Amino acid sequence: MVIGKLYNGSGLGNMLHRYIATRVLALDKGFDYGMVYIDDGAGKEPGFKGKFFIEQPKLVDYPIGYKVWNEKKVIENGIDIRSYDPEFNFIEDGILIDGEFQDERYWEHREKEVNEWLKVEPLEMPDDLCVIGIRGGEFKLFPDLYLTEDYWLFAIMEMQIKFGNKLRFEIHTDDIEAGEWVSKIANINAKVIHDIGLNWRSMRYAKYAIIANSSFYILPRWLKQHEDKEAITISPHFWARRNTRIWCLPQNFYKCFLYI
Repeated sequence: MVIGKLYNGSGLGNMLHRYIATRVLALDKGFDYGMVYIDDGAGKEPGFKGKFFIEQPKLVDYPIGYKVWNEKKVIENGIDIRSYDPEFNFIEDGILIDGEFQDERYWEHREKEVNEWLKVEPLEMPDDLCVIGIRGGEFKLFPDLYLTEDYWLFAIMEMQIKFGNKLRFEIHTDDIEAGEWVSKIANINAKVIHDIGLNWRSMRYAKYAIIANSSFYILPRWLKQHEDKEAITISPHFWARRNTRIWCLPQNFYKCFLYI
């Protein structure tokens, strides 16, 4: 059995990438798989953040005696520039694996299976609606990370140029205040929604989306774009360091996204 780690304090996006990478590896190798919760000191009870709308991963007890394999982390000038670790392909049975696994090369070849594992109730989304995914919360504490006004204004303008001023917008966020701020500065009168299940499903089924540099939005948009070649996702260039124009986490470059 290959076992992956889920950290108690992680958000849904981080949990999902760890889960699907573990399961893809097990499927490729013909192994069984399981997931364990790890106390990361965040003071939160262990629990799958998507349990009300996505099928729960298979949970197992912590494997005593298992060796641990860690995804290679590369830090350069204080910036995490890790990318795909090809040693992932040589992991043997009976290993506990730890890593973010957000590079699509870990799981893109199992698109059909990933889509099935992350299956949610379909949501009817009109073609004249663009959903905007805004990450606020603790991101606001980090000037290098929290996306600035120019990103949102430019991305919204790009959508309006392409599809006209009749395009409507809806904001899906963990931070109502941040969502209302973007709606006001862009003058789009968007409905702001903070509901993790509806947020994820809306991202999964909307034809057009603008997203923040948060792992929460990656998989629903990645799946949508592979399902509908006309779908568009605008994403921040340089991902976690757009404000300083230095690529941080190049794992988070996805061929199907449009980066600005």
